[in-house]
Amino acid sequence: MAKIALVDDDRNILMSVSIALKAEGFEVTTYNDGASALFALVDSPPDLAVFDIKMPRMDGLELLRRLRQKSDLPVIFLTSKDDEVDEVSGFSLGADDYIRKPFSQRLLLERIKAVLRRYNALDSQEDEQENGDVITTGSLEMDQQRYAVSWKGNPLTLTVTEFIILHALASRPGVVKSRNQLLDVAYNDQVYVDDRTIDSHIKRLRKKFKKLDPDYACIETLYGVGYRYNEA
Repeated sequence: MAKIALVDDDRNILMSVSIALKAEGFEVTTYNDGASALFALVDSPPDLAVFDIKMPRMDGLELLRRLRQKSDLPVIFLTSKDDEVDEVSGFSLGADDYIRKPFSQRLLLERIKAVLRRYNALDSQEDEQENGDVITTGSLEMDQQRYAVSWKGNPLTLTVTEFIILHALASRPGVVKSRNQLLDVAYNDQVYVDDRTIDSHIKRLRKKFKKLDPDYACIETLYGVGYRYNEA
């Protein structure tokens, strides 16, 4: 039974979504603001969290920023219908997905299941692969069995979606992957996701690598075409 944390200052949303998730067999914990949720999410992490962005005391973006300092917990954002700035900011901080308000509970359920499937697919590698699946490409090493990434021997922390996208690029150095191809790899559940989502994840990946190595430039953009990984 997967554990889901809901963080929203709208009690009606907390109640209705909790009922829907419990009906699907999930265990649900709710919080009505980011400040009260932060400690609990770190101390006793669920399998996935859903954050509203607009909240008093600590909004969803700040909550995710602080959470990412200590945890790679999969996170889905609830965002205002027309606020693209929130969506881009959320992805840049390491969110795995977003849903615009107002939303259908069925869509939220499908997005939650999709993110959990991607996350669990990585974990299941340990049971299916006796020796693991390690990719070494130049200074990059990715261990799919242990969900571990290192650059020049230094460990790097990625979200599930970031790991999947990087793995798709690094497993075939020099081969160009279009945004749609990367979307198919990262979101293969027939759930609509805008292609700018990939751009946000790529930007976040580059930022993380550059913190370790300011000269990092392995993920190359081919404007109008897509992305490719060059060995270093």
